[in-house]
Amino acid sequence: MSLLPYALARPFLFGLDPETAHELTMASLARTQGTPLSLAWCSSRVNDPITLAGLKFANRVGLAAGLDKNARCIDGLAAMGFGFVEVGTVTPKGQPGNPKPRMFRLPEANALINRLGFNNDGLDAFLANVQQSRVRRQNTPNPLVLGLNIGKNAATPIENAVDDYLTCLDGVYPHADYVTVNISSPNTKNLRALQSDEALDALLGRIAERRESLARQHGKRVPIFVKIAPDLDEAQVDVIAATLKRHAMDGVVATNTTLSRDAVKGLRHAEEAGGLSGAPVLEASNRVIRQLRAALGTGFPIIGVGGVMSGQDAVSKIRAGADVVQIYTGLIYKGPELVNEAALAIKKSC
Repeated sequence: MSLLPYALARPFLFGLDPETAHELTMASLARTQGTPLSLAWCSSRVNDPITLAGLKFANRVGLAAGLDKNARCIDGLAAMGFGFVEVGTVTPKGQPGNPKPRMFRLPEANALINRLGFNNDGLDAFLANVQQSRVRRQNTPNPLVLGLNIGKNAATPIENAVDDYLTCLDGVYPHADYVTVNISSPNTKNLRALQSDEALDALLGRIAERRESLARQHGKRVPIFVKIAPDLDEAQVDVIAATLKRHAMDGVVATNTTLSRDAVKGLRHAEEAGGLSGAPVLEASNRVIRQLRAALGTGFPIIGVGGVMSGQDAVSKIRAGADVVQIYTGLIYKGPELVNEAALAIKKSC
């Protein structure tokens, strides 16, 4: 159990601009991870193992990509009790992202809007941080499962997007337990067009081809997941499911943030451009998960993410068809205590 209840820290953090609070938190984690000061947030990990895509997850609750874009805080995040951690999104070259301000809280709805735009230090810095992580070097019976999330640079034309994904895949492959291909952020122009029939087929075909080459080169087969949006209709989900299976992808992450504002109309910042995350996304995400499970059948790995603010929310994703879940916005509103709350709720219900 952590020594510092998040309820004491939250008023201070929520008194700051959202991005300033985020940067301060991540910088503090980076400086103090692996030191006695980590007792302020660390927690024992709930033991509820599951094997998915050939990987043994210590429990079914993970961190979603986006919180630690540069992989600076893997050890600190692992200490919160996660069964797996996903970092990124990383792009081949560092980029500043979209102009500030670009993060907005909607506390009445337990929600955030962001239009960060894959701001990160680039692939080389990202890989250096991954390799410095202590949890990646330790030989433990239940090592942390680490996902590395890849994307494209904003300046790269959409018709050349595959080149960016392949560059990132080449770089992260030796260091990842699994790789997530992010084609669903709403904050990089035209990125979601890669979810369309022909574009997705072409992209995944090239990724599958490169993965076979990398598997031979490195002597291991790293699972590849694809992260999709919640703003898809059933026909689109069916096409994506068929394409995932055709190209032997290992799993799907459902879902990213939403462009819909139906659940937050009238609230301050509700009309800001960007992706909405948090509680309002729960049902939209669960709907896509249910449709994916129906289309993919049993046995195809699904990571459910979007709107997990409580243990019961996490259970709802498992019942919708997800195998494991991820949290991000819930961590900001509820704190590290949510990790074990969600993991215990899933363990008791499954």
